[in-house]
Amino acid sequence: MEMRVYLSRPDITEAEIDAVCEVLRSPNLSLGPKLPEFETAFAEYVGRKYAIAVNSGTSGLFLCAQAMGLGPGDEVITTPFTFIATVNFILMTGATPVFVDIDPVSLNLDPAKIEAKITAKTKAIVPVEVFGNPAGMDVVCDIAAKHGLRVIEDCCEALGSSLGEQMAGTFGDAGVFAFYPNKQMTTGEGGMIVTDDERLAELCCSLRNQGRGRGGGWLAHERMGYNYRLSDINCALGLVQLSRMEEFIEKRAAVARTYAALLAGEKRVKTPTEPADARMSWFVYVIRLDERYTMAQRNALIHKLLDCGIQVSNYFPPAHLQPFMVERFGYKTGDFPITDAVCERTMALPFHNNLTVDEARLVCGELSAALDEIDKVQ
Repeated sequence: MEMRVYLSRPDITEAEIDAVCEVLRSPNLSLGPKLPEFETAFAEYVGRKYAIAVNSGTSGLFLCAQAMGLGPGDEVITTPFTFIATVNFILMTGATPVFVDIDPVSLNLDPAKIEAKITAKTKAIVPVEVFGNPAGMDVVCDIAAKHGLRVIEDCCEALGSSLGEQMAGTFGDAGVFAFYPNKQMTTGEGGMIVTDDERLAELCCSLRNQGRGRGGGWLAHERMGYNYRLSDINCALGLVQLSRMEEFIEKRAAVARTYAALLAGEKRVKTPTEPADARMSWFVYVIRLDERYTMAQRNALIHKLLDCGIQVSNYFPPAHLQPFMVERFGYKTGDFPITDAVCERTMALPFHNNLTVDEARLVCGELSAALDEIDKVQ
């Protein structure tokens, strides 16, 4: 069936189209003036000294790890409740991900469980601001500082969020954002590393550009590197999108408020909440089914909604139970019980800047009707 309400949609206006076309009419499609312009504007927005644009959030995370010297024999603590890229970049370096279970409220890495997993091999912590929620980032960084560990802040889902007065992306030694089209803002594909560490910034700049050094020739390579550059086409799109971030944050907050109001009387689901001491830049809107529902029933609910044209998804399957992780490390259900329980019952509803009240009402109506059908089968 054709979708009536889509899970996500970018918010593109004529201003973005004009900016991209301007670059296409120029001779500078890559490594031109839009790259440093975007990086400077982004660093200013987040509040860090340096910003390094790359072709994806995954690339940015990997470059941070490379620049910090993470590799075989090292352990990196992170969360099992995340998109798989958080785990993949650790494995790409040859290091070993060490999972810590999540807090049942924020769904972020549980700071109280971190120290028990720290060993002589632990070199870094990678906390994730899941769905845009920055709760606990300050505590995680305090623990890292106590033990002399580096922090790579995976803020790919949290652009514009803040905890107290501190913006997402400014907690770790480095932070990494992503600009896939379902994010708060998009460059089509792309990501951004932010840091106050000049040496780390220089290394990431070199590594993203085939190991070239500052001021060196095109065929002079100071170290092994990669082609993780972001084109001026993407940067031009990003500049306009960045200028609209406050508009985006408010639009998404309005959609979240609409869902919360519509689902207030639906006792079979738990809606997400914004931490009292945080400003949350909503990435997705993920509900949790009541504990009486099984994963099979959640999956049946997803299929029922898809069948009636409502695009939903299971955010997230547990990272440790992905087939390649089970095969490589032997993880099983029950290893991280809070993550397992949450993953069995979570579901992302359609969510984007321009989702209308009528569309949200349709989603919630179909959700309740589908739950009614599932309840009848019990």
